[in-house]
Amino acid sequence: MIAVIVGTAVGISYYQLYFIPEYNAKPHFDNPKIINPGQTTTINIVTGSVNQDQTQNFLPKKQTVQLGIDNLVTWKNNDDAVHYVTPVKPFKDLYSGDFGSDAIQSGKTYTFLFTQEGSIPYFCKVHPWMTGEIDIEHGALTS
Repeated sequence: MIAVIVGTAVGISYYQLYFIPEYNAKPHFDNPKIINPGQTTTINIVTGSVNQDQTQNFLPKKQTVQLGIDNLVTWKNNDDAVHYVTPVKPFKDLYSGDFGSDAIQSGKTYTFLFTQEGSIPYFCKVHPWMTGEIDIEHGALTS
């Protein structure tokens, strides 16, 4: 009888302490294409973006992506200066976490997987005239 009680207690403890938190750590998607899209979208940080008179800094300045199709987005720094991708208002994706880069060195990239719809304006926190927007829409393949 004691063995049954101890075994039950161990099973319940394992379920509550390990299985439930791990299972609930990330959302589950009926369509795996959302977390494994077929294409990557690239936004270029243009050479000379540190110049306030240059109107094109993030190219394209406004980008629309579709969930399950091209919602993996990479910002590539083609400039000689360090840049950031910082949301105007904090944005936390349920799957990928907080959106916003650390310093993106020249020639390096920042990649983020969007898994929920929204419109996110962003800027470079050291060059605030550099602005862009990413719009995430429901993809045709996610229905």
